[in-house]
Amino acid sequence: GFLGSYHCKAIAAFGGTPIALDLNLDNASLLKKEIQNEYSVELICYEADITSKDNLKEIANNISKKLQIRGLVNNAARNPIVDNTGLKNNSRFENFPIETWQLDLDVGLTGAFLCTQVFGSIMNDNDGGSIVNISSDLGIIAPKQSLYFQKGKPREEQSVKPVSYSVIKSGLIGLTRYTATYWPEKIRCNCLCPGGILNNQSQDFLSKVNAEIPLGRLANPGEYAGALIYLLSASSSYLNGSIISIDGGRTSW
Repeated sequence: GFLGSYHCKAIAAFGGTPIALDLNLDNASLLKKEIQNEYSVELICYEADITSKDNLKEIANNISKKLQIRGLVNNAARNPIVDNTGLKNNSRFENFPIETWQLDLDVGLTGAFLCTQVFGSIMNDNDGGSIVNISSDLGIIAPKQSLYFQKGKPREEQSVKPVSYSVIKSGLIGLTRYTATYWPEKIRCNCLCPGGILNNQSQDFLSKVNAEIPLGRLANPGEYAGALIYLLSASSSYLNGSIISIDGGRTSW
């Protein structure tokens, strides 16, 4: 994924071995080359269905034969993209399909639960580690749907940020607090709530969303790297159960 690739690069840049799990490895070879060339670190990739505990256990056992697992980043999500033509989602609340709701929750929330269950248990049985859940500023505040409105469309046809996204990102905050107090002797768990990231959005959207952010802009893709490494590393050894919002100040208003 887009942000997940930058997480891998950050871990490699600071001396760790990044291991990426994804349902689709089409872009893995290019990312592996980038990380190898830039940091002389091998990116390990597994094709994985994170909604399958058996699949995760098989991968975890494979990893444990080669490396000690010391960190977990729960980053997976089905997130509709905002590009230069607008938000790619037309499922308004009134007609949001139960099938889409279930699939979104399976990946974004159940997947994080299962990864925490499998990899967290391994870390707890060994020397411990750190878990970072990637939520969103929209796990703290509601989406402002007018940001996605397009001129000339009636309200009932306007795209919206789906309800499942807010529910999942709020749920990850709850999972963070639960995990932080479940294995406190060995494992810390914290939550990072990023704001939007600059990625080919339309100028119309940017002008609207920038007005909602005190810094007046979206994040650049690499601006979360320092926070992620801080949360994964011993530098944050007394930080546990914290919800850290990095959103240019948006949730301060």
